[in-house]
Amino acid sequence: MLKKFIFFFLFSLTTLTQAESLGYETISPAQPTQNQDKIEIIEFFWYGCPHCYSLEPLMEKWLKTLPDNVEFIRQPAVFSDVWGKHAKAYFVAEALGVVDKVHADFFDEIQNKKQKLTSEDDLAKFFVAHGVDETKFRDAYNSFLVDSKLRQAKAMGPRYGLTGVPAIIINGKFKTTGVLAKSHENMIKVMNKLIKQESQSK
Repeated sequence: MLKKFIFFFLFSLTTLTQAESLGYETISPAQPTQNQDKIEIIEFFWYGCPHCYSLEPLMEKWLKTLPDNVEFIRQPAVFSDVWGKHAKAYFVAEALGVVDKVHADFFDEIQNKKQKLTSEDDLAKFFVAHGVDETKFRDAYNSFLVDSKLRQAKAMGPRYGLTGVPAIIINGKFKTTGVLAKSHENMIKVMNKLIKQESQSK
């Protein structure tokens, strides 16, 4: 029994070491993507995560050079009630078509101004300050669409074996994180390398 335990421990340790040396790990089983004709990139984040906030400028810079064959998806992670409230805010912004207008400022409000932004009323004030009609905000906030996306988000983390954020999923097959890649800059390099690899295999 002890020998078996030691074997599995060493095997797990070796697998982790190999993943860290590569800067990514393989997702098993691979998960289906939304568009088979594109290389799918999913960025898992939480507005309350300082590491996600630090990664954001690099992702914004990368998005300006987005290859034509790549589909980028922002995906709020939900590991607690507070994470869920922030995820809901993102889905409201998505439903109202104002993600580009509020995404960076929402990060700023939480990371730098230390605002909680978890209640419907606080979120309403934030959205109204960004030019959104309050009635439209509340309709979206309480909509079936946003509620459905929030329920789906809760299942996404376990689906990809996530234990934290930021995390980037490449084409449903690979995962890179700050821990695996050692730095946010290297996360981008690993992502680009795997995009090239997946593009060549199609």
